Amino acid sequence: MYVHVNVESSVFHPADLSEKVFTFLSTSNTPSVKLSSQERDLNLTAMTVCLRYHSVLTRGQSLFSLATPSNTNDLLLYKTAIGAYRLHVGRAALDIDYLEENKNDWNSVCWTWDSGFGLTVLWLNGKRSARKVLMQGHTVAGRPSIVLGQEQDTYGGGFDQKQSFEGDITDVHFWSEVISPCEIRLYMEGYEYAPGNLLNWASLDYDKQGSVFVDQNDCDKMTCF
Repeated sequence: MYVHVNVESSVFHPADLSEKVFTFLSTSNTPSVKLSSQERDLNLTAMTVCLRYHSVLTRGQSLFSLATPSNTNDLLLYKTAIGAYRLHVGRAALDIDYLEENKNDWNSVCWTWDSGFGLTVLWLNGKRSARKVLMQGHTVAGRPSIVLGQEQDTYGGGFDQKQSFEGDITDVHFWSEVISPCEIRLYMEGYEYAPGNLLNWASLDYDKQGSVFVDQNDCDKMTCF
């Protein structure tokens, strides 16, 4: 059944979340965090999204879901298993496997995509995947619905508990360009970097639902990077 969620009706809370994490405590279709982009309408032909997460689950789970009115998986970063990820752009998907993931510990992930040649790369803990081609010529356009911890099967909703995230997510940034490998390494290693222009963890508008809590971040250079 299609359930339409009015993204405009969400009550967003602007905050500096430096040294904070979102903690998702239960496996269900309720816990989620909706984020408001700095741009109300997107016209993206390139992007980078970075985040850090900590989870003990080995099943598939959604990390970052961006839906538009025309496509519920316009941008989706989905972890399918230990060291394996699925990237969605538009109506195409690409699997990236055999990455060196920290089991039961913090992982830093950055995903870049450029529509011009369709080049996409996934970085995990300072190492990148092979360059692949995904949805050359596509534009991510329209009012975005951005969700952490759930995959959107409808615009703003349609969550499935079997795809839900359980654990901690922090340091979410989203850029309307492919940032340089140098900038990605600065992010991954915990040094100063230019924050995302679409989503900035130090100035984030969010609305959390269900068993999601804002907690102190225990991620430092010894445990996270």
